[in-house]
Amino acid sequence: MSLLLAIDVGNTHTVLGLFDGDEVIEHWRLATDPRRTADEIAVVLQGLLAQSPLLKNADIGGIALCSTVPSVLNEMREMCRRYYGDVSAVIVEPGVRTGVPVRMDNPKEVGSDRIVNALAAIHLYGGPCVIVDFGTATSFDAVSAKGEYVGAVTAPGIEISVDALAAAGAQLHKVELVRPRSVIAKNTVEALQAGIIYGFAGQVDGIVERMAAELADDPDEVTVVATGGHAALVVGEARSIDVHEPWLTLIGLRLIYNRNKP
Repeated sequence: MSLLLAIDVGNTHTVLGLFDGDEVIEHWRLATDPRRTADEIAVVLQGLLAQSPLLKNADIGGIALCSTVPSVLNEMREMCRRYYGDVSAVIVEPGVRTGVPVRMDNPKEVGSDRIVNALAAIHLYGGPCVIVDFGTATSFDAVSAKGEYVGAVTAPGIEISVDALAAAGAQLHKVELVRPRSVIAKNTVEALQAGIIYGFAGQVDGIVERMAAELADDPDEVTVVATGGHAALVVGEARSIDVHEPWLTLIGLRLIYNRNKP
């Protein structure tokens, strides 16, 4: 059995997924470390693969990769060359066929993961749609009814907002990101939790409402897709989100691999 390994390198976390056909059968989430060398990446990757019982009778037949961190991309490229030289690898970069027209002032400014997400959203749900990616930043990507990437909104992410609040407030500290008992909190911890979770839910609803109004004559036609590491915190509280797809980027990588594999 030959499997596809999809690797999504973000600023904070790296997500890896194994595909058997179009199904994610195994996945991992790691901290993104820009100091990690190609050899170290290979050791970590081979350790993860070795402990999976699903791989005892299977092998890696292809690799699909995108990265928002240039230094990590370089090491990932070297890792693929040295340790998986006999495996076909597709790296999302200029020249790779995605099928997603980019209608931006400078298309080169758009991160590769944004285009990957747009392709996956079009494939799964069609356009028009808005993708809300809860990562280091909270990114809102707009895709037209024709499947074009037409624009974006970028807001501070949940994690960095919590860090900034804890650093600036003398009597505040980092808290577990869970839903509090009520919006009106009775203690400092729950007050912070309420502010974070309901505050970001309100932000999402406000931005999505404005984007949908610009994206389509009937805003109800716009599908809103949530993804990213912190999406689960907000999905249940934001009324504008239609669907939660945690593997959106991995699915997009699989689609791009199939378009570009040798």
